[in-house]
Amino acid sequence: MIARKSISLGNMELKFAENGGFKGYASVFGGVDSYDDTILAGAYTDVIGKIQSRKSIMPKMFVNHRSWDIPVGKWTYIEEDSKGLYVQGEFTKGNPQADIIKAAMQHGTVDGLSIGFMIGDYEIVEKDGQQLRIIKSVKELPEVSIVTYPADESARVDLTTVKSALDNINSVKDLEDFLREVGGFSKSLAMATVSRSKRIFTPGEPAVEKEVELPTDIKQIIALNLLNARAMEILK
Repeated sequence: MIARKSISLGNMELKFAENGGFKGYASVFGGVDSYDDTILAGAYTDVIGKIQSRKSIMPKMFVNHRSWDIPVGKWTYIEEDSKGLYVQGEFTKGNPQADIIKAAMQHGTVDGLSIGFMIGDYEIVEKDGQQLRIIKSVKELPEVSIVTYPADESARVDLTTVKSALDNINSVKDLEDFLREVGGFSKSLAMATVSRSKRIFTPGEPAVEKEVELPTDIKQIIALNLLNARAMEILK
């Protein structure tokens, strides 16, 4: 399952070079994000080793995770230091979209970077009554995207990846994780969505839980992501 983690340009310490390239941090260690996740130092060691040994390719530079589009540039260097995942990249000369994105980044109208990755080793811990997921390793790093809304649009994926992720859903907890990691839902919204969907897809189930009124845009997301045979099978 592909997960997304974002960082704002202000936090990534973005710097542009005279040759048009730029550098900064695509991921920072130690913080707790909106998904209640923390990425530990050393998490990228194995995947960077694969890239350096050419057993894996350098992440692609997409915009807003649009993997069906031509990348606007390429990442030329990647390493992990004590702060986080440090990257250097350059835009493709002659690509009009690259010029637009570069200007937007320099002006601050594009807000950050978002990594697309597959989680390796992790553990769930309790802290102050809250469940946190501690990510210890990353298995794959197929992309580092430039994103317009690093908080709200940090979880986008093409339909083939969604289908693969749906095939791995075998419990209500898996569905909640899917909504958080692939759909970009907050933890509370994912739980509310699953609760509402159980009542929708289970004939005759009494409405014993408190009614949760969802905004129209969230209802549209639910319709697109949950009205499929796999979800119906899980929630029966």
